[in-house]
Amino acid sequence: MQTHVVTFPNAAGETLSARLEMPLDGDPTACAVFAHCFTCSKNFKATVAISRALAQARIAVLRFDFTGLGESEGEFEDTSFSTSVDDLVAAAIWLEHNHQAPQLLVGHSLGGAASIHAAARIPSVRAVATINAPSEPSHVLKLLEHAIPEIEERGEARVQLSGRSFRVKKQFLDDLEATRMQDAVRAMRAALLIFHAPEDQTVGIDNAARLYTAAHHPKSFVSLDDADHLLSDEEDARYVGEVLAVWVRRYLDHGQRTHQTMEQVMADNRVVARTAEGYRTMILASGHALIADEPVAVGGTELGPTPYDLLAAALGACTAMTLQMYARRKGWPLDEAIVRLRHSKVHAVDEERCENEEAKMDHLDRRLELVGDLTDDQRDRLLEIANKCPVHRTLEAGVVVKTEFESSAS
Repeated sequence: MQTHVVTFPNAAGETLSARLEMPLDGDPTACAVFAHCFTCSKNFKATVAISRALAQARIAVLRFDFTGLGESEGEFEDTSFSTSVDDLVAAAIWLEHNHQAPQLLVGHSLGGAASIHAAARIPSVRAVATINAPSEPSHVLKLLEHAIPEIEERGEARVQLSGRSFRVKKQFLDDLEATRMQDAVRAMRAALLIFHAPEDQTVGIDNAARLYTAAHHPKSFVSLDDADHLLSDEEDARYVGEVLAVWVRRYLDHGQRTHQTMEQVMADNRVVARTAEGYRTMILASGHALIADEPVAVGGTELGPTPYDLLAAALGACTAMTLQMYARRKGWPLDEAIVRLRHSKVHAVDEERCENEEAKMDHLDRRLELVGDLTDDQRDRLLEIANKCPVHRTLEAGVVVKTEFESSAS
């Protein structure tokens, strides 16, 4: 992905700090806005993980700090739930003016409640996803209950939330109590996906049930099993992002698609690889997102196949396609071609290829399983064809790799 530092003004003209997560080629199919949890920030671990999972699926995500939080201007004490909704709308306006109007809103905890309210004010929104969100914003009052008497009496109080000190004014409490979440959910016409952890000790699972009951179809629910409220385990956050990316595809408007000619397909065979954390590498191959990684034993996280796995996969895919193409052209009953491959390095025994007896060479063991009522002659011919697939020929002939810096590099 590409992460861009951006800013935009809120309704009061104060500057809000944001990060825009873009696909590798900078050409998203859709845009989204992420609203972080109460008193968190755009750089919260779960927020970043979910945003990047969506960007990997070609959905650009604008994650930002609400007014008075993180790196954004303004005073938290002067904000309310309503100003958070205003901030979301301001983020959507910036996206529309600079890229494209957002079709997806994602909100964590109180950010989920804000996303539901903001959806009514952002015409382009087609889907909303909430993560461990309360069914009423006033649920936050439980976090402040020890300070409510002082706030009621003095009009404000300083409270400790998530290890940080905040000044909360009475206007904040009044706004929470006046907000009617159920009405906003019933009025929402965007598709809704509710993620919630049954073991959430901050916002109970009953909140998800109330949101789901109030919402119109299309609506969906995904249980986060043993995750906690903040999705502290990055695996949980990544899971949310990956599931969301698949779910929302049904509701997004990807614009007018045109069929490419064969010449355009051949000219558009771009592949971009970009490193992420550790050895994890994001790949964009002609618009399709992939992940490569290494095994845990060598310092990777095994979130994707290794480079050699991808090499073997290329040969396997090309073999299967070539066999199917040939069988169809001949009218042979090949129902399915299954190709199994294993990469290894073996000692070189061909003296013409290597004079060093200790040297090793790459070896791809390929096994074919042909399903269908084929004759022995047809099977033998298909074995010959497998050895003539384009990728096989490329590997045997050798590849010339030319490497140079991008022209824009200094």
